[in-house]
Amino acid sequence: MAPGNQTELYLSEQVVVLFTCALSFLGSSLIILTHIIWSDLRTTPRRLLVFLSVTDWLSAVSYAFGVWSVFRTDSPECIAQGALSTFANTSSFFWTVSIAVYLYVFIVRSSQRVADSLVLFFHLFSWGIPLIITVTAVCLNKIGYDASEVSVGWCWVRIHAPDRVLWMLLTGKIWEFLAYLTLPVLYILIKRHIHKAHAALSEYRPILANRPPSQSFSSMADVKLTLIPIIFIILRIWSTVRFILLLADSPVRQNPVLVTLHGIGNTSQGAANCVMFVLFTQPIRSRLCTALCCCCAKCREEAPRSDGAPQRNKTRRDSSTQREEEENGSRAQAVR
Repeated sequence: MAPGNQTELYLSEQVVVLFTCALSFLGSSLIILTHIIWSDLRTTPRRLLVFLSVTDWLSAVSYAFGVWSVFRTDSPECIAQGALSTFANTSSFFWTVSIAVYLYVFIVRSSQRVADSLVLFFHLFSWGIPLIITVTAVCLNKIGYDASEVSVGWCWVRIHAPDRVLWMLLTGKIWEFLAYLTLPVLYILIKRHIHKAHAALSEYRPILANRPPSQSFSSMADVKLTLIPIIFIILRIWSTVRFILLLADSPVRQNPVLVTLHGIGNTSQGAANCVMFVLFTQPIRSRLCTALCCCCAKCREEAPRSDGAPQRNKTRRDSSTQREEEENGSRAQAVR
């Protein structure tokens, strides 16, 4: 590896990455807002999704700032951006695995009590470990300008750090690799259990179809959360490919298409989660549509009122003018 190398970042790549950052920012914000507004949807899996969305929100903001700024040195802004993105990115790995573990215990082991008791440990690991790693890296002066060698404009591990590969592993890659190994296993076990349960209960489906819609929606949301690991792997694989190419000192890591895919993947998880768990979730989609319709109806009701006020003023002015003309006419007749 040659520390002097630098991956050129084209304007088109910046525009695409900033666009995906904006989508993830909006998507993560929408997930958080729907959780705050509608209390009846605050299931434990949804809360875990909100914590994941918080990390996606922080990632989108920090990545966008880095891509917009295009840092060239280890400036204080670069270090701050790199520290925030490192914490958010690493925390995202932990929360993604935590969601898979929760669903495995809840669905496969059929123990909601045990699954709920794990939430506290999820917080300790998913916030605590990334925070310790990030603070240590900053204190040891490991975070800074990395010449977009394994990033797309944002700062990460300093390119001139002699042990930068070690710190790349500690600040993200090793947790990413562990997630690649853990998530498919848990996902396959969950899907196998769901398929077996559906097969065993197939003769009772007419009875189950009469369940209240809220219960069906809740179970549907819990099952749909199992798709998070798949989204995670599809989006993160491009970053992993560039890291492996860096270890091999291959110039292919600087390929514009690969760099663009890396930028899209690292910044799109918030948007992807929003599409699946907000826009493609029928109860939330219906409520959003209802809220939008109400807002549009109010706007249409207020528009005629605002238009009617000038009309009434105009009518009053015309009446006043007519009365003045009549009075002037009568005065003229009196003078005559």
